[in-house]
Amino acid sequence: MNQPSSHPVPNRWLGYLAGVGVIAIWSGFIVFARFGVKGNLTPYDVTALRFMVGSLVALPFVFRYWPHHLSPLKILTLMVTGPGIVYSILMFNGLNYSPAAFAGVFANGTMPIFTAIFAWALLGERLGKTAFIAIAIIIAGSVAVGYENLTSVGTENLIGLPFFIIASFFLAAYVVLLRLWNLTSRQILAIINLPSALVFLPLWWFALPSTIGDASLAEIALQGLFQGLGPSFLALIFFTYAIQTIGATPVAAFAASVPATAALLAIPVLGERLNIVEWSGVLAVTLGLALLILRK
Repeated sequence: MNQPSSHPVPNRWLGYLAGVGVIAIWSGFIVFARFGVKGNLTPYDVTALRFMVGSLVALPFVFRYWPHHLSPLKILTLMVTGPGIVYSILMFNGLNYSPAAFAGVFANGTMPIFTAIFAWALLGERLGKTAFIAIAIIIAGSVAVGYENLTSVGTENLIGLPFFIIASFFLAAYVVLLRLWNLTSRQILAIINLPSALVFLPLWWFALPSTIGDASLAEIALQGLFQGLGPSFLALIFFTYAIQTIGATPVAAFAASVPATAALLAIPVLGERLNIVEWSGVLAVTLGLALLILRK
């Protein structure tokens, strides 16, 4: 296995490219999930479709790359904190109550804060002044993107906020644990999707509310293919590789840019438009990311 120092520049820039891939997929995850749960599918239907497809794609990795060096407790911890059952249910339920902009601001915009705390406590990582400034700019830009929704919606739309914040807290812990326990993307594919499917699908079939029978084949195919191949497969690969090459906190800062990119994607998909404050937020997020990436 190559040491990170063997090819520092290519590895680091590939890590940044992987971070960009995570941004693209997670932006689509928020926008298309909002589209699904406000249509003919429940949050539990979208979760089920995600793991149906994701588990089939990840099945070969289970047999070949299962991380036998980890204790059952560590594997269970990754399953609970990672983008599996708990995270999916929290996010999809939050999107059922609150606009997509809220998910971006409160689920992704808070990730650098939680990740920096976990990275300090578990990895001993310290951030320089430039990194703090960059993260602050990204968070401020994220809040600007969601500003109009935050100030104009009724209180019923605030129900999703606790879901998003808890999801962010769990995923931040997962990000740092990946680096602490040095897992590869193949090993993560093995322990997230199939175990989640084995636990969740019977529960969904027998006990959870479902309206999948009212959904069109196009709705089912869109959510199954995008959620199963995007966040559950490609994003896990990109996410893990980026963490191993550029670190946990920078990856969390990439995640914090999702409110801006999701807002851009919502223009063609959901018919939403951006005002001057929101466009300023998009620009701020872009500048913050550039500062974070180029600080060295």
